[in-house]
Amino acid sequence: MSVRRRAAALAFTAVLCGAAAPAAVAAPSPSPSSSAPDLPEGLYGTKDPTYDGVWRQSLAFLAQKIELVTPATKSVDWLVGQQCDSGAFASYRDASRPCDDKTVADTNATAAAVQAVVELGVHREVVDNGVAWLKSVQNDDGGWGYNPGSPSDANSTAVVNGALARAGVPLADLTKAGGKTPYTALQTFALPCGGEDGGAFAYQPDKTGKLAANANADATAAAVLGSMGKGMAAGNYNAVKAPVCTKGDGLTPEQSAQNGASYLAKALAGKGYLDLPPMPGAEESDPQPDFGNTADAVVALAAAGHKDAAADSVAYLAKHAQGWAKEGGPAATAQLVLAAHATGADARDFGGVDLVRQLNATGPAPAATAVPSPTATTPSKPADTSSDDEGLGLWWIIGIGLAFGAGIGFLLSGRRKNQQL
Repeated sequence: MSVRRRAAALAFTAVLCGAAAPAAVAAPSPSPSSSAPDLPEGLYGTKDPTYDGVWRQSLAFLAQKIELVTPATKSVDWLVGQQCDSGAFASYRDASRPCDDKTVADTNATAAAVQAVVELGVHREVVDNGVAWLKSVQNDDGGWGYNPGSPSDANSTAVVNGALARAGVPLADLTKAGGKTPYTALQTFALPCGGEDGGAFAYQPDKTGKLAANANADATAAAVLGSMGKGMAAGNYNAVKAPVCTKGDGLTPEQSAQNGASYLAKALAGKGYLDLPPMPGAEESDPQPDFGNTADAVVALAAAGHKDAAADSVAYLAKHAQGWAKEGGPAATAQLVLAAHATGADARDFGGVDLVRQLNATGPAPAATAVPSPTATTPSKPADTSSDDEGLGLWWIIGIGLAFGAGIGFLLSGRRKNQQL
């Protein structure tokens, strides 16, 4: 996601065009090492995983599963082995040693891992332990910060919302004093309609309590998903009426999500992409495209029922973002796969690039791959909405297989539990 999403993508601090990293940082992460550690077997990507090892692995799994790719067992084992006995995940750790008081627990990494393992349909104990830990570190305002005890922020709360919802936890039941829930926590970051940033979500209020949309809209993209209780691998094949911003108090979480979608639609209109915040010393008149957050915004719009408003952005990403994704590695490539899937585009022919092959090449060879990929010919409504309101219905897959004639088989690996894609 994203990020859903996301201070901004951690990888950009190391490589301007590098991989996308967790949604946002509310507390310091470990200091960067002078050189990348020896990469363990099963880990996706070749760059230093200190900041994003769990995140990039999780996004890779999410993107692979929606494209009917089953990761190698050793890759899944690596992710599972990153979990502490408490149920938490750090951004990355040496799993040969047990977690201790120096291990920096990370709500974003934990939530991403929970979402990925849910979709894999294995190791339910990892999901349950992760959910228990996330519940235990919920703030009194109903939300979550990047690390336990840090102030709640929109990005962290959103990605945790997605994880808990995908794990089957009713978010409205996670109440704190005064009836505060994860939904109401997100709404505290929402800007009212009206004005240039109306409908957007702030990452956090400033020192005076004022809310402002962050420059690259990552908090808004994340919060749209989180307000709807959807994970990072989300989409909706049904376009609805143009997004609007609803004024007034007492809005429902869905209305707040739609307000955020209206802001994203306006932010993407015209150019079709979001801008990176200016780097120190850079000319403000020469903004650079933010491919990662543009992809996250596309997913958020599609999830809110406005994939038509994201069409120009999908075309822009297909034309310009493949090099960024290849350089960025698994998380960046996964973001494009998620954006393609959410809008019904073909991730195996995205601007002439097979993103699924590109993603698979960043890690061990998959255990199984089913073809063909979902394409832009996806029907307006999935066949099996009872278990997957945004993904591929089983009967639709079978129908496509028959259409291609005898001799084409599908390796439907793993059981997709309550897929929300």
